[in-house]
Amino acid sequence: MGTTDWKWKVAQKAEIKWWQSYLKGKDIQSYLAWKKQYWQDLYSQVIPSINPMAISNVLDVGCGPAGIFMIFPKNVQVLALDPLLNSYEKNLTHFNPQWYKNVRFVSKPFEQFNTEEKFDLVFCMNVINHVQQIELCYDLLVRSMKDNGTLVVTIDAHNFQFFKYLFRILPGDILHPHQFDLEEYKNHLTSRGLTIISEKKLKSEFFFDHWMLIAKKS
Repeated sequence: MGTTDWKWKVAQKAEIKWWQSYLKGKDIQSYLAWKKQYWQDLYSQVIPSINPMAISNVLDVGCGPAGIFMIFPKNVQVLALDPLLNSYEKNLTHFNPQWYKNVRFVSKPFEQFNTEEKFDLVFCMNVINHVQQIELCYDLLVRSMKDNGTLVVTIDAHNFQFFKYLFRILPGDILHPHQFDLEEYKNHLTSRGLTIISEKKLKSEFFFDHWMLIAKKS
């Protein structure tokens, strides 16, 4: 087992435990209402870069138990993908696939996702540094986009080179097996032929800033 494989397996186990701890004691309806509003506020920052009336299908990669899949109307078909969906359904009372009639849920890693379907809008929200094979996943993100489609990625980008390299060696951030700075994340997109049309800093912290990158496929 390679180092990245080991880190990814540990991160997946830590992820479900994190969600169980985080949601413990939270009222279901209050939490879901708050999360839906969070996504609506974030989506309002995406709308200037797209034509929302032209969106017919959406892919939510690494959706988690309360992803951006929550906010789309019934006329938009959503595919929500996450390797832990079965665990979320079994262990979290805050997630029930039956609540979302226009969403098709697939419980598998993105690396194993195999479809010819192309999407108008692809989301990968705070997920890409959780995956097992990051280069393959970037390839799959681009492949899943329609021509002129839009990709929205949010990431925690390192502020300091020293800590970036340190965290790659030590488990300083166990939930994230991959550690990059903003320029490296941007290069993952532009090197695959995408054009970055927007970059927004969503949150500032010491080790990482939280960024949203919006990219178009020609």
